[in-house]
Amino acid sequence: QVQLVESGGGLVQAGGSLRLSCAASGRTFSIATMAWFRQVPGQEREFVAASSWRYGPTYYADSVKGRFTISRDNARITAYLQMNSLKPEDTAVYYCNMKTSTLNYWGQGTQVTVSS
Repeated sequence: QVQLVESGGGLVQAGGSLRLSCAASGRTFSIATMAWFRQVPGQEREFVAASSWRYGPTYYADSVKGRFTISRDNARITAYLQMNSLKPEDTAVYYCNMKTSTLNYWGQGTQVTVSS
């Protein structure tokens, strides 16, 4: 089992920045990939960014490319999502996701609200 705890959400004005954190615990040696998703009430959860846990390319949704950066601290077993130049349409609950070869884990979600 892997447990994920997210933090860093909040209220920010358009153009501002936030950094989300996702701390993993448990059987973390089995983590293969990490990702961030977001969801607006009444809509499907959508992909934001992803990366291999150890190395490799990163992937971003077109809507956040150039503004968001996914990263990790292997020593702290923590994933991050740096969000710059935030827009009101970025308002959503953001979820951390980590996968092993067989299982899929989700954080509890953290609210990000961007005011215009």
